[in-house]
Amino acid sequence: MSIAHSTIPFLFIFFVLLPHCSHGDIGTAAQYGPFYVPTACYGNDPSQFPSSNLFGAAGEGIWDNGAACGRQYMVRCISATAPYTCDPEQTIQIRIVDYAPSAQSPASTSGTTMVLSMTALSAVANSSAQFINIEFQQWHNVRLTHHCLTCFNQFASSAHVFG
Repeated sequence: MSIAHSTIPFLFIFFVLLPHCSHGDIGTAAQYGPFYVPTACYGNDPSQFPSSNLFGAAGEGIWDNGAACGRQYMVRCISATAPYTCDPEQTIQIRIVDYAPSAQSPASTSGTTMVLSMTALSAVANSSAQFINIEFQQWHNVRLTHHCLTCFNQFASSAHVFG
């Protein structure tokens, strides 16, 4: 196999898959409490809420004219104004069920990237936090990231690609 042919798999990974392999976006989150219905996404349907109660409302930046409804995000607290507020080792998966500006309950802080249910926020930070900085990533990208890294590691360790 020529060198040109052996680099094709590496170039495919480098230019096609690796751009999707990021840690995620940085944003902010607040919390909101009951009452959660009706929501902008699903009205009064009780099945919209995951049994874990890990859900949230999309802020203006990720709402995407309602396309955010049902999206799954991985969310991690990275900092807050008060020290020791975050549990940086804890990452949760939430489901978007509402639009933050029109949610039934007001957010603890307005204008955030997303507003988390009380259960969701307390899973990643001290429940007394009114506002946290988060790292978030849409769920399908997380699976792609794991897949990308697995593929990249397989190709990187392959002698015929680099040797």
